[in-house]
Amino acid sequence: MIRILGADDAQGYLELRRRALLDAPGAFAASPDDDLIATAELFREQLGRGPDSVVIGAFRDHLVGMVGLYRDRHRKSAHTLHLWGMYVAPEERRRGTGAQLLGAALEHARTVPGVEWVRLSVSDAAPAAQRLYERAGFRVWGSEPDALRVGDEMLVEHHMALRLE
Repeated sequence: MIRILGADDAQGYLELRRRALLDAPGAFAASPDDDLIATAELFREQLGRGPDSVVIGAFRDHLVGMVGLYRDRHRKSAHTLHLWGMYVAPEERRRGTGAQLLGAALEHARTVPGVEWVRLSVSDAAPAAQRLYERAGFRVWGSEPDALRVGDEMLVEHHMALRLE
């Protein structure tokens, strides 16, 4: 089941978010020590922004995948939503869960008035995620060398965009 998360999903979200940051440190700018959504209160605050800011979850008997969207707050860039925090638990990969989450996120984006673009960044530590985004129509518009550092590893961040139909 794929659905938008609510306040009651905070604990499951926090557990999966922490797992994501530990499991795939090169795929996220945040780490467990500096995550901006590390408490239930901060998660609920993120959700409080309404349709311009959502987190979508994939469930089996518990939360196994997630992806977020938020709208730029500046009027000049309010035509853009940012996709963030995409993660699918390793045991759920290769079952189409990531594609379902991404599809739900794009479907939601199309319902937000005035939104024409969805943008994201993907680390070269996550090539499977980049391929998923490319299959959905996202295209790389730029790459940032040495954007993230995980230990001694310097990672490139690829910036991607999709114009909504």
